[in-house]
Amino acid sequence: MALLQIAEPGLSTAPHQHRLAVGIDLGTTHSLVATVRSGAATVLPDETGFNLLPSVVRYAPDGLVEVGHIARAHQSDDPANTIVSVKRFMGRGLKDVVAPADLPYRFATTPGMVQIHTRAGVKSPVDISADILRTLKTRAEAHLGGELIGAVITVPAYFDDAQRQATKDAAQLAGLNVLRLLNEPTAAAIAYGLDNASEGTFVVYDLGGGTFDVSILRLTRGVFEVLATSGDSALGGDDFDHRIYCWMLETAGLSQLSATDTRRLLTHARTAKEALTDQLEAPIITPLSDGRVVNLTLTQAIFHAITRTLVEKTLVPVRKALRDAQLRPEDITGVVMVGGATRMPKIRRTVSAFFQQPPLTNLDPDQVVALGAAIQANVLAGNKAEDDWLLLDVLPLSLGIETMGGLTEKIIPRNSTLPTARAQEFTTFKDGQTAMVVHVVQGERELVEDCRSLAQFTLRGIPPMVAGAARIRVTFQVDADGLLSVSAREQTTGTEARIEVKPAYGLDSTEVTRMLTESLTHVREDIDARKLREAQVDAEGLIATTEAALAVDGDLLNAEERAVVDAALAAAHHAKAGNVTAAINRAIGGLNEATGEFAARRMNRNLQQVLTGQNIRNL
Repeated sequence: MALLQIAEPGLSTAPHQHRLAVGIDLGTTHSLVATVRSGAATVLPDETGFNLLPSVVRYAPDGLVEVGHIARAHQSDDPANTIVSVKRFMGRGLKDVVAPADLPYRFATTPGMVQIHTRAGVKSPVDISADILRTLKTRAEAHLGGELIGAVITVPAYFDDAQRQATKDAAQLAGLNVLRLLNEPTAAAIAYGLDNASEGTFVVYDLGGGTFDVSILRLTRGVFEVLATSGDSALGGDDFDHRIYCWMLETAGLSQLSATDTRRLLTHARTAKEALTDQLEAPIITPLSDGRVVNLTLTQAIFHAITRTLVEKTLVPVRKALRDAQLRPEDITGVVMVGGATRMPKIRRTVSAFFQQPPLTNLDPDQVVALGAAIQANVLAGNKAEDDWLLLDVLPLSLGIETMGGLTEKIIPRNSTLPTARAQEFTTFKDGQTAMVVHVVQGERELVEDCRSLAQFTLRGIPPMVAGAARIRVTFQVDADGLLSVSAREQTTGTEARIEVKPAYGLDSTEVTRMLTESLTHVREDIDARKLREAQVDAEGLIATTEAALAVDGDLLNAEERAVVDAALAAAHHAKAGNVTAAINRAIGGLNEATGEFAARRMNRNLQQVLTGQNIRNL
């Protein structure tokens, strides 16, 4: 009897050719790894049956690196060497860390990304995250019985370029091939099966341990189009824990705690928060190192009172995303809840009241992101036809370069669909300029000083020309992971310079939400500031051109005419220093008027010099 091979539509007809790929949710509190088996996504447990891997790493005295549950057991008795919530430090400098004095770590004072002193040496968030990813990789390969060809790793939608690159670096250290960095809200939408005949506009409300994202997706015939995204990269369940911790200090009259006591109280704060998910109150009883005993009871009412502002804070990005997508709450088909922090009853009630419908909670909010990443990994590995559905993600913040006067010229606006590429032409400011510095920035403000610096590079070899003659084409390319490359090319010679934007971690950055809020709050003054800078640049260029012309052809003016030009030139200098846009524009107009006849005489002289001795028939 012949054997017939059966395969699901769209799947490989040769199971032995199935390529091993996984989806990884590298979370603030917990991390997970998932894969697709027999056409269904499933989370892979550890040897004891636990799906969730606590995102905790301990550097033990015996030189071993402990990850997960065994590490978390030591977070109170060995806090300086047991690192929790490391995701909040990814791509951040020490000055970006909220309340570092309340954390039990010994931070290094070195520039760049946060560095933590441990008994195993100085560790960066990339090193620590790599230890977590390495554990998940080992778990996956043990389950699947072979080497992974790659992984899709999820990141918050509002992770900036530094944070995304840090995540990729951590994966590389762990020996993982990153197939794609996938935004967590998009992964959640995939996991919910919204690709299976579901159509409409959905909101993904993702409140994790350390970050908050909200994305609005339109699903049409298998196309996932992200309409808008917003969020806060420094808002999550950890902040609710910290509010409980502060309430404990105030209520019990505690101060000047040791690192061990601080970690112990933060651990009990998290436990109490989780208990209130299905209880009206939670006891907090723990001894301190000085012999005192904390004995408190946290009720639902107290918890709601001390965290009310945090809950309301999550609605700010929601409203912002709706406004960007030009939608109202009643236009939303469904709301997907993602992240362990969404288990809090107050969060669910708030979301339900805002959208006037119960949120979708039928999948475990802790697992949903990893499951979606696994489905995407299965597609990218070639185990399923990629044209089954299409992901269209967006850029969370505008990208551009600095122009004269410290102005931001936006080349790719925020909420542009990824991947994307855009180009724009620029020119030189001064005569004979042979080089140009390209300063890449990210943000919504009009002035460079109010945006985040990402990278700088220099284009050299520009032919010496008069100002404004050179043509430099600057091209921005953002890949599907949200990572950026920039090139600058001088059009006549083909001279080119480019850079893969791998930012110096820990630049003076602020949270994305604050950047967007400020861009709206300061819109009027930003416009005024831009007008002033543009006027100053115009004045500077005209002054420089006039002075250069006078130095060469000043003899074309008599004493009276020269006095008029000098007076207009002095007025332009004075106005430029005065920081009044209208006055500068008047001075520019006056200087143009005063030099009009002079410019005409210069043109006649130049024409005479060119034509002298020439036969008209030979021209």
